[in-house]
Amino acid sequence: RRINVVLYLLKCIFHRTRRESVRAGGSSSIYFWYYSLNVDQVKDHSTGTRVVAGQIFLESGKSDSQSEDEENFHSQEEEKDNSLEELNSLEMSNLLNKDLEEAEIQSPVLTAIGGTADGEPCRFPFLFMEKEYAECTADGREDGRLWCATTYDYKKDQKWGFCETEEQSNKRRQMQEAEDVYQTGMKILNESSKKAQKKEAYQYLLKAADMNHTKAMEKVSYALLFGDYLKQNIQSSKELFEKLTEEGSPKGQMALGFLYASGLGVNSSQAKALVYYTFGALGGNLIAHMILLWCNICIEQSCLKILLICFPVASDISLTGGTVVQRIRLADEVENPGMASGMLEEDLIQYYQFLAEKGDVQAQVGLGQLHLHGGRGVEQNHQRAFEYFNQAANAGNSHAMAFLGKMYSEGSDVVPQSNETALQYFKKAADMGNPVGQSGLGMAYLYGRGVPVNYELALKYFQKAAEQGWVDGQLQLGSMYYNGIGVKRDYKQALKYFNLASQGGHILAFYNLAQMHATGTGVMRSCHTAVELFKNVCERGRWSERLMTAYNSYKDGDSNSAVVQYLLLAEQGYEVAQSNAAFILDQKEASIVGENETYPRALLHWNRAASQGYTVARIKLGDYHFYGFGTDVDYETAFIHYRLASEQQHSAQAMFNLGYMHEKGLGIKQDIHLAKRFYDMAAEASPDAQVPVFLALCKLGVIYSVQYVREINIREVFSHIDMDQLLGPEWDLYLMTIITLLLGTIIAYRQRQHQAIPRPAGLRPAVPQQEPPPEHQPPQ
Repeated sequence: RRINVVLYLLKCIFHRTRRESVRAGGSSSIYFWYYSLNVDQVKDHSTGTRVVAGQIFLESGKSDSQSEDEENFHSQEEEKDNSLEELNSLEMSNLLNKDLEEAEIQSPVLTAIGGTADGEPCRFPFLFMEKEYAECTADGREDGRLWCATTYDYKKDQKWGFCETEEQSNKRRQMQEAEDVYQTGMKILNESSKKAQKKEAYQYLLKAADMNHTKAMEKVSYALLFGDYLKQNIQSSKELFEKLTEEGSPKGQMALGFLYASGLGVNSSQAKALVYYTFGALGGNLIAHMILLWCNICIEQSCLKILLICFPVASDISLTGGTVVQRIRLADEVENPGMASGMLEEDLIQYYQFLAEKGDVQAQVGLGQLHLHGGRGVEQNHQRAFEYFNQAANAGNSHAMAFLGKMYSEGSDVVPQSNETALQYFKKAADMGNPVGQSGLGMAYLYGRGVPVNYELALKYFQKAAEQGWVDGQLQLGSMYYNGIGVKRDYKQALKYFNLASQGGHILAFYNLAQMHATGTGVMRSCHTAVELFKNVCERGRWSERLMTAYNSYKDGDSNSAVVQYLLLAEQGYEVAQSNAAFILDQKEASIVGENETYPRALLHWNRAASQGYTVARIKLGDYHFYGFGTDVDYETAFIHYRLASEQQHSAQAMFNLGYMHEKGLGIKQDIHLAKRFYDMAAEASPDAQVPVFLALCKLGVIYSVQYVREINIREVFSHIDMDQLLGPEWDLYLMTIITLLLGTIIAYRQRQHQAIPRPAGLRPAVPQQEPPPEHQPPQ
């Protein structure tokens, strides 16, 4: 009955969604049924919001006018529903009521199996060995099988039975053993940083996965997919994902959707991918939500629907805190080898470590910050961060004191949470004018951490920190203006400080700005701006760490592992991942992708990256259509892409290509004058283009001269020239004189050359010559 109810619900939702999408003139794809909500109007929540710890939350309360508007809106929608839908709703409610009544009547009763009281109900609690048991127990049995008593006093009545069959007992013990193996593997994995130990941990996880442990299967399947500490095996990972999907695992559903979307191990099917993504999102998988968000943006769905999808993901990330995202483009590294990628070389890190050991305070603070936050090729390590900050603080560095206060305030596995200790460090740093210490002290007074709540002092310290450009101070100052805490409520000031904090990359500032633009609080409501800001927040989720993992895999020569990781991130909408996946496919470095499929897939991801404004991707699209890579040769489409790159990103390469196409008349009418114009624009746009532009202009000049000569009649030109009138009646004498002088000059020049030729060495007397000293020898 419950299955029928669920199926009936799905059927009703699908048909309603389809009808509403047809009314709106949109698609009736099954992919959107979950998100097809009536969101044609968004109410202004500016009066019902609050900020806690720097994050804006929407209140559940509504104003009277909002309630009236919503009631009118819903009443209008109800009038549109036909009588059939009312009958379906009535039937649905009857089914649900019956199901609930049956659930209430049928209370779970555990019946004893075997023993001395077979078939009798278990009695809870029961007394055994002078101890009461409220559930089945394995105490007193060596085989570990669960049993219960059917009377209160087991010792007196000796009435008992098993709570499970022998098969169920074996299965339970097997799952308990699998859980123990899984926990052992996870402990090694979390506590170790060495590759050999992590590989050992995955051997435990493999063993647990073979015992059908769900979480172990999830870890192992992703390790097989990406090649993390296990040999990459797409087919084995697919089989595990299918097994997980049958068990209802959202991670398995999302991953299987990815395989169908990318065509890895299966025939590509976007329809199946969307179905699996949708069910993964329904199960709460945030990566599936991210993929659905990007899919909706790609097909330009309703902005408000997109807002509904990205909101839960952004809320989760803003609460847990975002990570540092390293965006390294492989194409840019190849084009500009000397360009800084933001990564620190191992030699440079070792040099800083050497300076820190020698007592260099700045090196200690810098390394402490790197290990505290992670990034730039350095793994997050609170223990080392604490040690470096401690050394610098003992030397009197205010920055180190402030960060020690921050670590004590937040607490971790390494540093126990202590408001008193944090307050001491914050005060020392603030007295020295440090903005981090001032902001920390402001937080202490704002929330009463170790001191009484004092909004005036909190505002004072936040203002001092904000004036020095510290993002936490700017964020909290914006929060106080937003809430009107310690100051008069001022949304304009809140917007100003949130903007300042967002320029420093604070994730909560992006989130708060998105909330304000979505609700029209202190700013004109803009759904598209809110979506862009929410997308920025979403891209800072925990999954963004895989960008660095993929980059390291590529640098280690494992292109197959790198391309799979970039493809998954590309599905989530990361422009860097889209361009890097396309680059690896373009270079034909991934053997897991068939040769015939390389260019078409690369074209798809270049197109995605270009839609997000990446210039190189836009030029690549033009190249693919120009040469026919992964598509038919189409000069007109190539010309369009080059023109977009030229007009929107001012690309010198695109301008040069446009000049060439105008010169040859490819995809556009031949026009040498426009070709020269684009060549000149390319030279102005980039100094690197000046040499190829000079050569192209020389070639263009020759072509223009030949074309001019072809267009005129030479005989006709000479027939109209009168030499007597042009040079005078004796012009032939002048010409003969000039020719004679030229011949005389040539003869004299040749004679001087013959005189300068030296005689053979045998005709001259040999004169011994001394070699000059070594120091006077000319350089070779």
